[in-house]
Order: sequence, then C-alpha cells, then structure tokens
Amino acid sequence: MIRVMLVDDQNLVRKGVRSLLELSEEIEVIAEAPDGIEAIRNIPMVGPDVVLLDMRMPGKSGLDVLQELSRDNTLPPTIILTTFDDDEMVLAGIKAGAKGYLLKDVSLEELVAAVKTVAEGGSMVKPAVTQRLLKGLQDVKTDFSSLDRPDPLTERETEILRLMAGGYSNKEIANSLGVAEGTVKNHVSNILSKMGVRDRTRAVLKAFEMELL
Repeated sequence: MIRVMLVDDQNLVRKGVRSLLELSEEIEVIAEAPDGIEAIRNIPMVGPDVVLLDMRMPGKSGLDVLQELSRDNTLPPTIILTTFDDDEMVLAGIKAGAKGYLLKDVSLEELVAAVKTVAEGGSMVKPAVTQRLLKGLQDVKTDFSSLDRPDPLTERETEILRLMAGGYSNKEIANSLGVAEGTVKNHVSNILSKMGVRDRTRAVLKAFEMELL
C-alpha cells in the first residue's frame, strides 16, 4: 500500500484528489495539510511514501516546503500539483527536489500511475511537457548546480537517460534492457556524475536544456 499525503490550500482540490485516490486499492491517503507551514511540520512526522504538493499557498509556498525539507533531508518523493500557467514555479520546484508534476485536472489513471512511479523511484518529468516548460523559460535563469557541458555519455548511458526521461524506475529500466537493477544503478550514478547533478530529475532537465535528448 502506497501512503500518500496531500498538501493544498484549496479544500475542494484536496477532496477531489482524495476521492480519486480512494478508488485505487493500492493507495491510501494518510494525511492532509492546508498550507506549507503545516506541511513542513507534519511531513517528517507522518512519513508518507509520496506527497502531492500545491505550489501556490499562503504563508509558506510549495517551493518553501521543498527547499526546507530538502535542506533537512526529510523530503519524501513529491509530485507538484500545478496549472498551465505555473511553468516558472514548476521548474523551481523540480530543481528544489520534486520528482515531477501533474495538472490539477489529472485523470484517475494518470494520478495513480504517477504516484506508483515516484514511489518506485521514478520521475514524472515527461519529455513533451518538459520541452514546453523549458521553451517558455528561455529568459529565466536556470541555475543548475552542474557542469556547463557534461562529459560525453556512452550509448548505453544515453539510452538509460531517455528511459529516465520517460519516468521509468531503475527496476523498469533493468527489465526493459534485460540487465540487473544494480547495473542500471551504476549507469545512473555515472550519468549523474558526468552531468554534474545531484539527482535523476535534474539530469533529465539538464539533458533537455542542453538538447542532449
């Protein structure tokens, strides 16, 4: 059972997302928070497997939540709940540690799939949406803590990076390529090292920004 916590200042949004998740036998909503302050206080205590996080909230924003919990190493896998006009905030959130993003009018199938993906270690940084996001942010400083130009990736590393961009977990990538999961983990570590980034989500964003994919 995947344990989920909802963070959104809009009561109707929380109720709507909860009602969708309750239709799945694989997911349980264990807690809610109506603002960032309560989220920062309760997420480490509750210990959810996945957090669904609104970005624009009074007091502490979703970005504040991501940054503070990342700094304390208490951030669970987190999916941003967003709208079409939140591109800059979404990119900042992913850079702060979020594993991906969903639109608030997401379908049940997409929501459940996203929760399962990040719970298993994958990401929801989808190529089409990410390219639109980065294209709309050409004038926004993207201060990745990475190298200006990553070391060349091998053919296998590039293949794994493409699968990472598709949101697949290490286990799914291993099954797809017919190799051991440990082998994939080693490749992912090499990719992160070569690209000078801290996690796979930043690696995917950096790859799109540098037009490596």
